[in-house]
Amino acid sequence: MGTRLTGKGNGAKRHSHSIWVFCKAQLSAQFASVVDFLVTILLAKAFGIFYLYATFTGSVVGGMVNCAINYGWVFHAKNVKKKYVAIKYLLVWGGSLLFNTWGTFALTEWITDMTWINKLPGFYVTNVFLLCKIVVAVLVAFIWNYQMQRLFVYRNHNFRLFLKHHNRKLIK
Repeated sequence: MGTRLTGKGNGAKRHSHSIWVFCKAQLSAQFASVVDFLVTILLAKAFGIFYLYATFTGSVVGGMVNCAINYGWVFHAKNVKKKYVAIKYLLVWGGSLLFNTWGTFALTEWITDMTWINKLPGFYVTNVFLLCKIVVAVLVAFIWNYQMQRLFVYRNHNFRLFLKHHNRKLIK
């Protein structure tokens, strides 16, 4: 049988490596999310800070933890200069912060505007933002964060060559 059918060869190794990297990225993201949620809950519940600001601050702290873990353990980006990783991470992280903060805000406001929600005991209504934060965080993690980090942040990209190549195509 060919190597494609038996699962042996380069394709299978590459596939199992991709799955391993994905699993490590998810572990890193989960750890960073725990930090994010702890900061958010501490600020919102212990210090009475408005949930939107607490969500933003938790996302910032969690993002810093995630970047540090991903750089050394998940993507092994030692060949990429740290300043370039930082710049690219900030761009992607900015998108993530916006998606998480405003996604949580929009979903929380939408849900709390529902009349049947207001009939629930006060504990559930005042903590609905945590459920919204979880839903939004999971969606952003899979759709935005992992993909952008895998394909953009922790890889070397020669932007000059890219621009030069695309400028030639535009001129022709």
